[in-house]
Amino acid sequence: MWLENHEKIMSLEQFITDDQDPKVAEKVLGKLHDMLTSGEAIVYLAIQKKPAVTLIPDSIAVTNKRIIFCIPGNLGLTTDFIIFAWADVKEVSFKEEFFGAKFVAVPQKGENIAIDYIPKIQARKLYQYSNEQLDQYKELLRVQQEKANQAAPHIEPKIEHIALPDREDELTQKLQKLKSLFEKQLISLEEYETKKASILSDL
Repeated sequence: MWLENHEKIMSLEQFITDDQDPKVAEKVLGKLHDMLTSGEAIVYLAIQKKPAVTLIPDSIAVTNKRIIFCIPGNLGLTTDFIIFAWADVKEVSFKEEFFGAKFVAVPQKGENIAIDYIPKIQARKLYQYSNEQLDQYKELLRVQQEKANQAAPHIEPKIEHIALPDREDELTQKLQKLKSLFEKQLISLEEYETKKASILSDL
């Protein structure tokens, strides 16, 4: 029991390095841990801090797979989670204002989502960690595309077989010579097809 509580405190401490409210952080992290998928980890948590007293502030969590906006409602009895996988995020930005900063996520489709009154230090960290995750996602895509390009088989152009007449007439000789030039790669496929069409049009 002591070990379990100690681990919980240790995991909480790593997310309250920039004056996040510990009580709010504990509640939000408890909900988020139940939502994490296999191999997913929370990278950073930012918690709204309005000038007036707020019972349950909004918060934003960055994981290695998603960005999660947690917006409480009904005096904290409910929470609306707005979640974007990094593949669905076009960019993030923030603007420092008199009281805190406004953090904005721009999705690939749909409307932007913003939360204001994020403490300035937390907003900067959110921006930093979000861009790191976006960069990692883009690099992963680039590597996957590179591998796919390397794995794609090289297809040799197919030359249709020409049924040549039995007698060795002038047209037959021209077609055989043309085919020989192509097989020796002295002319391109386009040149081969053009010349072939020209010879066959004399028939």
